[in-house]
Amino acid sequence: MSIDKETARRAAHLARIAVPEEELENLAQELSGIVGFMEQLLEVDVEGVDALTSVSPMALPRRTDVVSDGDQIDKILKNAPDSREGFFAVPKVME
Repeated sequence: MSIDKETARRAAHLARIAVPEEELENLAQELSGIVGFMEQLLEVDVEGVDALTSVSPMALPRRTDVVSDGDQIDKILKNAPDSREGFFAVPKVME
């Protein structure tokens, strides 16, 4: 697919990019190259190819699930300027 000068002007306008008139032809050629490459990619047969997240198979490291000293509600709420019923209290921002 070939991108003409008018299509390049419209694409630049939609992308909110100021492109001088003398550079529109170059932009049209670059966009045509990009679209041509995308058309080449559509021709590749990927049937039966699994999607990859990495080129080498690896498992994410996992931490052990252990109980910590998280039950410190009173100590945590001492830092709050205002707390109510075991929660941080914040001022209302909407009426």
